[in-house]
Amino acid sequence: LASRCSRFGALLRPSRNVASPMVRFMSDDSHDDFKPKLKTNAEDSDALSIIKDQVSNHDIILYMKGTPQQPMCGFSAQVVRVLHAQGVSFNSCNVLEHPHIREGIKEYSQWPTIPQLYVKGEFVGGCDIITDMHQSGELEETLKEFAVQGSTTE
Repeated sequence: LASRCSRFGALLRPSRNVASPMVRFMSDDSHDDFKPKLKTNAEDSDALSIIKDQVSNHDIILYMKGTPQQPMCGFSAQVVRVLHAQGVSFNSCNVLEHPHIREGIKEYSQWPTIPQLYVKGEFVGGCDIITDMHQSGELEETLKEFAVQGSTTE
């Protein structure tokens, strides 16, 4: 335990200004999910390279919370509805299953929120932008080469 906590030594030392200092120690029998995790630069660069590969290799990819069949947030559900209305097939990445991708995609795009839509390697936007583009007809123009034959938009 001492070797694991040595990095956090300053956090574990009681303050002399506090009347009754509280020091918390982790139990060795805690499940790994509940132990603090240190983020490494390797994880960051791995996530960014994975994202770059996904964005480059898929014409349309949506980074979302949940899956298209079961979105886990209203914003992700809205973008899925818009893409279905546009009649396009798309790939998706459930960021809830991949926390390193969830944080990495925000860094990759310099955009703070999820969902995020990429078309032909370019970041298009989040829920509000996609919805506005859909309503104005701009999204149809962007996605027309990917529309399934015979599909119609709203």
